[in-house]
Amino acid sequence: MLEKLTEMLADQLKMDVSEIQPETNLKDDLGVDSLDIFEFIMACEEEFDVEIDTDVVSEFTNLQQVADYLQGLQGE
Repeated sequence: MLEKLTEMLADQLKMDVSEIQPETNLKDDLGVDSLDIFEFIMACEEEFDVEIDTDVVSEFTNLQQVADYLQGLQGE
């Protein structure tokens, strides 16, 4: 899942996949703003057929957290 998330984010940000690591800070290291995060979360919901609680989104600082959250949703 982490690999797919990395590919999705790299595509959205028009970056090389190698520039994004699981612990890379989305805002500080990649310059992701709130609109980017919103678009990414919507893409994740569509890709993985889940609904992500909007209150949780603000807590995501890196892709590993997003992956962990999504894996938790899929385990339900």
